[in-house]
Amino acid sequence: MEVKEAFIPAFINSYFIALGVILGGSIVGGIGAYLAGEPPLSTIYSLANRLKIWALVAAIGGTFDAFSSFERGFFEGETRDVIKQVLLIISAMGGAQTGWLLILWLTQETPE
Repeated sequence: MEVKEAFIPAFINSYFIALGVILGGSIVGGIGAYLAGEPPLSTIYSLANRLKIWALVAAIGGTFDAFSSFERGFFEGETRDVIKQVLLIISAMGGAQTGWLLILWLTQETPE
């Protein structure tokens, strides 16, 4: 039996999971760069750019649930599932973009 999470908590969780992956991964990676003798702020910015896609994967669950929801929506006529998945992905993209913007402000790097 599958337990489904309510949509609004999942929407909020998706945003903050992506935000946390960007901020946490970048800052902890910057600490590692500092300990290794590399420039930490440049490394933080570089890591934030590279972690964006992984933040999305982590926020939507990293499984094939999104794909199965799309399949159900298209082949079984459950468009509500497709809309929910699209909104969850948009929420995760917003969280990743917010984290990247905060890192950009922190490091004062110029976007490429």
